Amino acid sequence: MHQRSMITRHPLTIALFASLIAVSSPVLAQDAPTSLDRVTVTGSLIPQTEIETHTPVLTVTAEDIQTRGFTSVADVLQQSSLTTGGLQGGQTSASFTQGAEAAGMFGLSPGYTKYLINGRPMLAYPALYNGSDSFNNISGIPIDIVDRIEILPGGQSSLYGSDAIAGVVNIILKDRLDGGSINVRGGAYSEGGGSNFRFSVAKGFTSADERLNVLVNAQYEKTSPIWGYQRDLTKVNNPDGYSPQYVSNDFLVLQPDNENRYAMMDPNLCANVAGQFGGTTVLGTRPTGQACGSIYGTGYKTIKNGKESSQIYSSLTFDVNDNFQLFGDALVNLEEVQYATGSNYTWWGTSAGWGAFYDQGSDQYLNLQRVFAPEDIGPNGYKDILNTDRNKAYQVTLGGRGSAGNWDYSASFSRGEYKLTERGFVRWADPIDSYFEDHVLGPVLGVDDDGYNIYNPNWEAFYAPMPAGDFQSFTGYSYSESRTWQNLGRVQLTNGSLFSLPGGDAGFAVVVEGGSEGWDYSPDPGLVDGSVWGTTAVSGAGHRSNYAVTSELRLPLLDSLTVTASGRYDAFKIQDSTIDKATYSVGVEFRPIESLLFRGKYGTAFRAPTLADAFQGMSGYYANSSTDYYRCGQLGYDPANTLGCPYDNESVFGVQSGNPDLEPITADVWNAGIVWAPLNNLSFSVDYYNWKIKNEVNTLSSDQLLLAEYYCRNGLSNNTSASCDNVADWVTRDGAGVLDEIYTPKMNVASQNLQALTASFKYVQDMGRFGALQFSGNYTNMLERELQPQPGDDYLDLLGDPYAMWIYDSYAKVRADGSVAWAKGDWTTTLYANYIGKTPNYMAYLGNGYDYIHPSGYKAGKWGSYTTYNLSVNYRAMENLTLSLMVNNVFNKMPDNQRYSFAGTSGQPYNNYLYNAYGRAIYVQAKYEFGAK
Repeated sequence: MHQRSMITRHPLTIALFASLIAVSSPVLAQDAPTSLDRVTVTGSLIPQTEIETHTPVLTVTAEDIQTRGFTSVADVLQQSSLTTGGLQGGQTSASFTQGAEAAGMFGLSPGYTKYLINGRPMLAYPALYNGSDSFNNISGIPIDIVDRIEILPGGQSSLYGSDAIAGVVNIILKDRLDGGSINVRGGAYSEGGGSNFRFSVAKGFTSADERLNVLVNAQYEKTSPIWGYQRDLTKVNNPDGYSPQYVSNDFLVLQPDNENRYAMMDPNLCANVAGQFGGTTVLGTRPTGQACGSIYGTGYKTIKNGKESSQIYSSLTFDVNDNFQLFGDALVNLEEVQYATGSNYTWWGTSAGWGAFYDQGSDQYLNLQRVFAPEDIGPNGYKDILNTDRNKAYQVTLGGRGSAGNWDYSASFSRGEYKLTERGFVRWADPIDSYFEDHVLGPVLGVDDDGYNIYNPNWEAFYAPMPAGDFQSFTGYSYSESRTWQNLGRVQLTNGSLFSLPGGDAGFAVVVEGGSEGWDYSPDPGLVDGSVWGTTAVSGAGHRSNYAVTSELRLPLLDSLTVTASGRYDAFKIQDSTIDKATYSVGVEFRPIESLLFRGKYGTAFRAPTLADAFQGMSGYYANSSTDYYRCGQLGYDPANTLGCPYDNESVFGVQSGNPDLEPITADVWNAGIVWAPLNNLSFSVDYYNWKIKNEVNTLSSDQLLLAEYYCRNGLSNNTSASCDNVADWVTRDGAGVLDEIYTPKMNVASQNLQALTASFKYVQDMGRFGALQFSGNYTNMLERELQPQPGDDYLDLLGDPYAMWIYDSYAKVRADGSVAWAKGDWTTTLYANYIGKTPNYMAYLGNGYDYIHPSGYKAGKWGSYTTYNLSVNYRAMENLTLSLMVNNVFNKMPDNQRYSFAGTSGQPYNNYLYNAYGRAIYVQAKYEFGAK
């Protein structure tokens, strides 16, 4: 065979190759082949024989997915040791993208990771992460047909263009199958809910002359939701917090002019509403007064989405002749996700419509709050008002590839489209206000000197269950439509033997790409014009065209030294302007001995303004749990300690918008590491990464803006991210001084510095007649993460400052995973562990530091490390039948110890961006293979 297609045996290569095949063929691990064909690995355009190069790549194989208990591609990536940041998704309530699944690297936004399927960019999800950022929904990929997932950390824009600042994830689906397979899996959670059924079938077809190969796969999956009331941790308000367990304020009368104290206006002391929330509504007492409510209301939300999905995937190749092949693949995804945001988001109140009203009977200003119980809704309660997200997506690629001499070439065209329909439960503004005016407030008796309506409420009607059918008179559903689309043409030329060097043949590749993409988010008109009560939406539309040129040169200068350089130029046309960016990288591989590799890389990366960044319209959101520092200051509270202030937990309506004049986000990224394989069956690697990111697109947090307002209104030095001129334009209050609206536009203002250390090891031991063992592990330690919100601001320590960590995201400084696999005969058993290091407790955020001690005596600190274990057993019962049992979270680990740092009003007393309360899951699976030659 030609020399450029072979590699001689040495410990570094063999140890790594052996670890890849250990699970599927563990007894062969020590008898690895003496040569390897050149392959293309994510991180290079040039096929090569070295498995480890200047760029670290973490590979998760189909066998890993099966044996470690991963249930989806999202599960694989969210449990990766590289995923140190918190995420929004199905485990959170009322996020903008609760129906989607996201993942990222090193705590950076999910949009900073480039996601590929078979080497081609995934379509962006039509809805925006956190109402602002473009990202990829990774839930619609058929897990049973995944061949492997290659995760490439670090800046990679010189090869992959925009978005590859944190890294690249390439999800590679199988392209051939010898025969066919049927896979059936079912399971559920031991604590209830989340029952799952998955069925997939795959068949490979080969023509008689073996020139045509076709693979067809279909997968169907259905998962029921998990409700909060199905878990002890989420079914009631926190019983073990730093404050006593309080009932929710389901029937609340608030006195805004009396430091928002509660007024009990019910002469029956809640007796008429005792049947609400399953008969658990009682008279509740807090330091601020009394209200009717239940500790069980929090349980009526989903903490895991229900989902029904179908995917069809097909891949084909046709050999026109010995030197040219046609290829194509197509992936179609249909998915319906259901979830409930719960009673915390299903209520009515006067504060949202009037701010307050004057009660003639009690001679005071009041606000009302009425939460809707399942008995108000109907026979099935909250199950009758589920939100539904329907996803329809496809991606098709057609192309050809061949060779001429030492040159390989390929050309392809991809087309994709993603459509999202969101059916959201809503309360109609005019009907719901009219209902409570007619049934509770009564007619307007006049207007006082301050402009507030005067009423004489019927308190018995307020403290009463809702008659059947009334709830439906002012509620319904909104329908929002959105879509993204993408066209991409790509041509590549590669020469693996461009010329000879002392260390071997030089390799060269060049790629030319061009295409277009679009985004259109059209919310239900009622979400924009005020017809919907208490809910708003994102809006916007736009498109752009783009082209890019990429080149890579690999130079084996010596047997021990290889240098690789790559460069790329990207240009995006947005409206009448062109935004372009050139990036480059230089990588070095040094092998002083066969078993030791020193590697390093320096390069630049960028993220072009996304379509949402440029074209997002005036989009509303609610900034919950905001502190009105100005009004707290009027009551004598210092902004450093607003505990006890009645305006310490405000819900503020905010507006943000896109900016077509944004510049690209830029980054300088470098990494250095070592790979050591002292034995053929053992390898270690350690890598260090460093990012300096500038021109980040950011919006001010409500906390920053309101803190700036406090300083400006009081004539104090303002060292926040907003100037006093910004404050005057961006904060709006009504005549009574109540916050009305805040505006937070997108700007190129932020900078970040990151440092991280990763490590991994693999060890395979053949034990003869006792089978074989494989050990593997991965570790990530975030050494530094600091953010400068705007030029001139002090850097915020996002790893050491608990307040900053909670405000900007949730981070784990350390994450790790590891597995032990044992194979003997027809049996394979794997134990997989996933570790999350210490994270700050909620008390540390509340007191803005780890030395804080609450008046109750509870102390700020860190929530201890958190480890879950998955166990799988696979048995080949017949030559073509494999049976599997998988138990995920074997010891039913829950984040219940976190509850002690949360208040007794919290219905989810743990950090749900990093942890969940799902508990133990048990799955059984049967895989039948047929038709293999």
